[in-house]
Amino acid sequence: MKRQPRLQFTDAELSPKLKRHVRRAERAADKAERAREKIPKDRKKLKRRMIEQQSAKVRKGKKHLYFEDMDRPKPPSKLSHAVQSAPLNAASVQAHRKIWEAEQDNTGLESAHRLEEAAEGGVRLAAYSYRAQKLRPYREAARAERQLEKANVNALYQKHLHDNPQLASNPLSRWQQKRAIQKQYAASVKSGQTAAATMENTARAAKKAAEKSKDTANFIIRHKKGIGIILGLLACVSLLLNCMASCSVLLEGGLSALGGSTYPCRDEDMLGAEAAYAGMEAALQNELDNYASLHPGYDEYNFDLDEISHDPYVLVSILTAYHRGEWTLAEVQGTLEMLFDQQYILTEEVVVEVRYRTETRTDSEGNDYDVEVPYNYYICNVTLENFDLSHLPVYIMGEDQVSMYATYMATLGNRPDLFPSSQYPNASQREDYLDYDVPPEALEDETFAAMLAEAEKYLGYPYVWGGSSPATSFDCSGFVSWVINHSGWDVGRLGAKALCNLCTPVSPANARPGDLVFFINTYDAPDPNAPTHCGIYVGNNMMIHCGNPISYANLNSSYWQNHFYCYGRLP
Repeated sequence: MKRQPRLQFTDAELSPKLKRHVRRAERAADKAERAREKIPKDRKKLKRRMIEQQSAKVRKGKKHLYFEDMDRPKPPSKLSHAVQSAPLNAASVQAHRKIWEAEQDNTGLESAHRLEEAAEGGVRLAAYSYRAQKLRPYREAARAERQLEKANVNALYQKHLHDNPQLASNPLSRWQQKRAIQKQYAASVKSGQTAAATMENTARAAKKAAEKSKDTANFIIRHKKGIGIILGLLACVSLLLNCMASCSVLLEGGLSALGGSTYPCRDEDMLGAEAAYAGMEAALQNELDNYASLHPGYDEYNFDLDEISHDPYVLVSILTAYHRGEWTLAEVQGTLEMLFDQQYILTEEVVVEVRYRTETRTDSEGNDYDVEVPYNYYICNVTLENFDLSHLPVYIMGEDQVSMYATYMATLGNRPDLFPSSQYPNASQREDYLDYDVPPEALEDETFAAMLAEAEKYLGYPYVWGGSSPATSFDCSGFVSWVINHSGWDVGRLGAKALCNLCTPVSPANARPGDLVFFINTYDAPDPNAPTHCGIYVGNNMMIHCGNPISYANLNSSYWQNHFYCYGRLP
């Protein structure tokens, strides 16, 4: 990982406009420094770690005390398992395939096979969790370096425009200059040049690009007649070809649209992937149900567990978008493990309490007496977090893949029969939500009353990334788009940024029920200055929005205050 330089500007170089971009670059540099500091310096595995805390929780009237020196060692956790080699994995796939062919007529064999698959899923889960945890600091550092690179390139480009306003003549020239700065910056970082040398080299590259663009424009001006004739001939040929192919283009376009929203995989592969993922969940549930016997050695076990569940359509849509089209069950085994590791986070924390028991002893004269003897009491706290499978696309995919995923979810891959709702969880299953009684005076506005009546139909619907209809459930912008499109507007399916651009900004003091409210940086979006979440304002600092699930929310909470962007009034 190449470390990005921190750019240095003098006060004379900083214009008011440039200062804003430089501040962004500085914030990105600070974030990158913090990310680098999290990368472990000593890579030797620690044999033991004890945490001394100044204060302890009180449970059942007794204080939890933490000590570095203990009478007996902490029982080892058995969450880690052996990792199978690649050849063994390949052999395992073939063996499972043969067993699957034979188990159709043998119920006992089928049950044994399911149990074996569940056990293998637990092994893969532990191994992948360990690797992912070790690599997390490096991933965060790499992401911070990319953000710093983008901020530095933008700052250098703005400085170049400030120093050479005469070179920003047209959009093509500006694009070429920024492209040249980006390429030269990457080359300078790769060669390890200083920040000063990087700034100087990028400035020269931008000027050279501007000169080439100017030469190209002069050439076109000198030969404009000949170029005009050539362009005219090309336009005529293109028009003729388009006319001849218009019918076939329309047909192909319709077929392409249908094909682009349909799952391209075989039913047995999609059903097999769902069964494999369900098997991994079954293995996890079995471990939690028998945790005390599988992980003995503790005096007490406490559990804080989220529900183990997923939407099979979300799973198949993620797999198809992630692999950019058709896949087989054997090809997505690693992806299934990665998704499982990202969705379910199982942690174990051991707390040591010093307790006392009464023992009877005998003195030298033969008299019995009682004494309080300290001993260590081990409490194992087990936590399972279900991150929700539908939240993962934005973290593991590019923009084009997320768009593909949203398309599949909007149509259910044109296979609503693949996972019958009677057997699998689906978007119509409602969850607990925060309710709120909107004041009657706000409902005197007929437009807002229509919006609220439509929005409240879906209270409790779960959050599904890319969802835009009741059939799939919604994400935040899909929910708002659906409500306003069924309340008098016709804006189509818009994202949070596009909805914000559609609105007229309104101050918080002038916001009224029916306005939209926007938030920023609720997740790591490509554009950190664009809205990432939205809801519908209902008055009294309350909104209705698609959180998880669709619910009312109080805007006075610290979370929404920290991420607040603006209010907007629909046209």
